[in-house]
Amino acid sequence: MHFSCKAVAQCTFVWPVTADSMDDKGNAQTFGKRKIVNDLDRGFARLHMNSCAIIENTPVEILYALPRLTASNPTPSQSGPPSSIGESVLRAAAAIEQTFGGITANLWDDPFEWTLPEYLATPQKVKDHLAEVEALRRRAFSSFADDACLLKHVAVPTGQTQPLIDLVSETLRRAEDYQGQALAVFETLSGISPAGFII
Repeated sequence: MHFSCKAVAQCTFVWPVTADSMDDKGNAQTFGKRKIVNDLDRGFARLHMNSCAIIENTPVEILYALPRLTASNPTPSQSGPPSSIGESVLRAAAAIEQTFGGITANLWDDPFEWTLPEYLATPQKVKDHLAEVEALRRRAFSSFADDACLLKHVAVPTGQTQPLIDLVSETLRRAEDYQGQALAVFETLSGISPAGFII
């Protein structure tokens, strides 16, 4: 699988290991006891730092503003109507919170449904929420003893099971997509390239 932050080439890393390439005899160990876990951990940590940087650099006036759509400025999200910077960052956090809340407490509700912009009305409140989500994610990662544990299947809201590695990888990809939308809206509304503050 290939992950990349939408705006910055330095964030790209290639990670070719999936549940299909790992077998249930624990052959993930050839990659190191926690190599894959650590790679994923770094990917999520980078995503968190970048989300915080986006929010820190977003004036409150444009936190939930929507970009105007023009022929030269198409919808930042090709999958639907444009989202604000705050909404996109919160959707990235919600994807992470849902997955790791599901893994740690079997709570699979979509947290975005109760994460209201009215409550998270300032960049500082959004950053505080991001810190809570990051703490949940770190607790979950601390429970991953080694790469082989990523082969375990977990029950997901659909009622089916999925290898933990696939679930976590998909969550990282979705969160990066939402963060990419936030970056696009930030650049559109502020006229500032986020490359200067995103690592």
